[in-house]
Amino acid sequence: MTRRFTGWHMAGIMVSFFAVVIAVNFYMATQASRTFGGVVVENSYVASQRFNGWLADARAQDALGWRATPAVDDAGRVTVVLADNEGAIRGATVMATATHPVGRLSARSFALRDMGDGRYGSAEALAAGRWQLRIDVRAQGREARFEQDVRR
Repeated sequence: MTRRFTGWHMAGIMVSFFAVVIAVNFYMATQASRTFGGVVVENSYVASQRFNGWLADARAQDALGWRATPAVDDAGRVTVVLADNEGAIRGATVMATATHPVGRLSARSFALRDMGDGRYGSAEALAAGRWQLRIDVRAQGREARFEQDVRR
């Protein structure tokens, strides 16, 4: 025996369909808001006013010809090789800040010690995962900042 397809059946199908769509939307919105707060800068107007200064700083840093090559060993220690157009940069003061891209782990700041021949290393280890590494270098009376992703 077959049952007739009535308006109540169609209403049930429509309500069920939209309930699933709304549930998926809520789930995705919840996941998105938990993993990224959405704030890149606190005040976008103020950041836009500083933009030309940031470009000038970037051009000045590019003119130095400095390069920073970071790496993370199996134990999680950070090593940075600093060089310019003439070779290794020696005697620099190097600070690094490692931030987790999603913000699940707290940021870590540490000083890198001179290991010779333009190599600078950390005594502290990073936890496993992907990190955004900001490297601040002071050498020869000049300053530079490098940012790069590293993975352990």
